[in-house]
Amino acid sequence: MKRDVVIRWIKKAESDLRSANVLLKADDVITEAVCFHCQQAIEKYLKAFLTEKNVRFGKIHDLLTLLEMCIREDKEFEKLDKDRISELTFYAVDVRYPDEFYTPSLEEAKEAFEIAKRVKDFIFKKLNITEKDIL
Repeated sequence: MKRDVVIRWIKKAESDLRSANVLLKADDVITEAVCFHCQQAIEKYLKAFLTEKNVRFGKIHDLLTLLEMCIREDKEFEKLDKDRISELTFYAVDVRYPDEFYTPSLEEAKEAFEIAKRVKDFIFKKLNITEKDIL
């Protein structure tokens, strides 16, 4: 049962990562959408790990908070770039509302995608998940 929930989190994260990848390949890249999907993917990968560890996290979207929760469960999470990951929280909410309307550069979008892929690879190893497991 728990593993099913973990896999569902991973599948949702994968959907966000695929969306970001498709958007990055467009002729006119919508960078804020790429960054949003990268933030969402990381959030869901971290929540998958926390679910596996039976850690309740509520409706948290702050990546630093989630990452720190993961670190409490497994010190190896300290190997992830805490600063860069936490900066991506901005793309979850702030860029989507008129007060901000910040448009990330193409380089920022590409970097967000690379960070999300690193988190994915890290989580897949931690949870012993392969691409076959999520088909």
